[in-house]
Amino acid sequence: MNAAEMIEVVLPGKVEPEGLQVRRGAVPSAGPGEVVIRMEATGVSFAEQQMRRGRYYDQPPFPFVPGYDLVGTISEAGDGVDPTLVGSRVAVLLKVGGWASHVVVDAADVVPVPEGISAAEAETVVINGITAWQMLHRKARVRAGQTVLVHGANGGVGSVLVQLAQAAGAKVIGTASVRHHAALRERGVSPIDYRGEDIPARVRELAPHGVNAVFDHVGGRGIIDSWRLLAPGGTLVSYGSASTRDDEGSKQWPVLKLLGRVWLWNALPNRRRAYFFNVWAGRALNRDRFRARLRTDLTEVFEALGRGDVTAHIAAELPLTGAAEAMRLAESGTVAGKVVLHA
Repeated sequence: MNAAEMIEVVLPGKVEPEGLQVRRGAVPSAGPGEVVIRMEATGVSFAEQQMRRGRYYDQPPFPFVPGYDLVGTISEAGDGVDPTLVGSRVAVLLKVGGWASHVVVDAADVVPVPEGISAAEAETVVINGITAWQMLHRKARVRAGQTVLVHGANGGVGSVLVQLAQAAGAKVIGTASVRHHAALRERGVSPIDYRGEDIPARVRELAPHGVNAVFDHVGGRGIIDSWRLLAPGGTLVSYGSASTRDDEGSKQWPVLKLLGRVWLWNALPNRRRAYFFNVWAGRALNRDRFRARLRTDLTEVFEALGRGDVTAHIAAELPLTGAAEAMRLAESGTVAGKVVLHA
């Protein structure tokens, strides 16, 4: 790639992965308070899979550059930014825009990546890690000796949730397809086949008095089972609606339905709590507070990665220009961990 050239991947509309477009142009410059990051690793998360179907509840209008997060090196600092930041490796949460060789962001939004962690390793735990950490510690407040149920325990967020929960001293029950069960057992997880087993019945065998927390990205009718499996004082954290990924119709309706259920359950005197987790909550009200919390929590995740409490699961690494292949692979259901793109 020419040093003066930027490459980005554009999602032009509701297309199959092969419909993604590669666009080239001039490298952007940093304005006041901004930095340019030369991307070293970005990835395919569930959000991009929903976005290409027009199913992510607050995605921008087409066309746009997807990419929920990235890790890279600061190549330019704008006016008012500490010039010594140039050359440092950082992570940033974006929602869109990460599938590009160079990205301009506010300097206040970057989080330092510690020495000894590669860009690809760090990338696996940016959106996945911050989501898992905040759901586990800020919402469910899981403690040693508790039992939690993680749906999709082999997935991007699920695999980090499993490890962070175990690091906190919790016992983990995890749903996954059978091909992932051996790996889950090796990690000390009690696996359940979400296709072939009666999940509620199996969870009750493993946790007769209910579980202390359920982390559910599936949504749909199954969310009711997740709620009913909670022990008194337990917490349900819903963070998606994967079951409606391929549906037609309103992309907001599944989320609004989930929010309605959460509101109703919390209004009832039942000694249990439900949350619909949104990593961006609070950003519009107090951006400085949001940034400080994000930096604190992502730093905790990077430290857990450095200690070995969390292992980076890289399913595959492909060049940015191979985004279509990366999307296909991520959607195939055949890989464990994060599909990473590099410039």
